[in-house]
Order: sequence, then C-alpha cells, then structure tokens
Amino acid sequence: MKWHSSIGEYSSMELEVVKAEMVLAPTLPFKKVQTADKYPKGQSRGRQWKHLRHLLHAADAFSMPPDRPNYLNIQSPPSIYPTKRYCDITGFEAPYVDPRTKLRYADPEVFKQIRMLPDEYVQRYLALRNAAVVLR
Repeated sequence: MKWHSSIGEYSSMELEVVKAEMVLAPTLPFKKVQTADKYPKGQSRGRQWKHLRHLLHAADAFSMPPDRPNYLNIQSPPSIYPTKRYCDITGFEAPYVDPRTKLRYADPEVFKQIRMLPDEYVQRYLALRNAAVVLR
C-alpha cells in the first residue's frame, strides 16, 4: 500500500478499497428508516401532542353512554390495587410504620430520626396526612 506522490495514484490494493467504498449504498440496509429521511431539516423530533378536541373526535366520546368513563367524564370505579403508602419524612415508599408515633418510614435511618422528633413535630406530620393521633 503505497501512495505515489509523484504519479498521484493509489497502489492496486488501495484502488480496490476505494472502488469498494464507492459501491456501498448511501443508506444502511439494516436500518429501516434513516434519521435524515424521517426528520427532514428543520422539523421537530419531539412528540406531537393532540388537543382534547382531537381526542374527543377520534374517540367519538359524544356517542358513548354517560355512565361510561371517557375524557369528558372522569368518574371511574375505585382502583382494585391497594393504595401506596409513602414515608412521612422522605416521600419514598414506606413499608414500615412506627408503632409509637404511627408515622410511616422507609428505612432504619429515618426511623432513628422519627424517634428523636418532639411530639409537636410528630403531630404536624400526622396532620399533613390527615391522620392526627393523640400521643401518650
């Protein structure tokens, strides 16, 4: 593989490589759609949001019975799944409840903090959850 600067031509092996590269297709066959074809210059790649009017028209919500849930009627039956319980201090899911204060907590570090809280603060946390309990 030599480049002859005086002649300005490729060696025979380099010439084969250059010819082979020119034969390749401009799009790759294993990709279904090239991004340049999918998103022409200046077009947004973000998701196009539909307005409520278009959703109602597509779902034909006006012809549905009034008791069936749709975009106009948000009434729906209660969930079959249990409600999630969150830690009163951190906001993470709380699998534990302190038996003395009734505060929910996510891990042992939070439990230590709960036990050090004054009763006044515990009452405030419980009031935020609408579960005010008189502590003894």
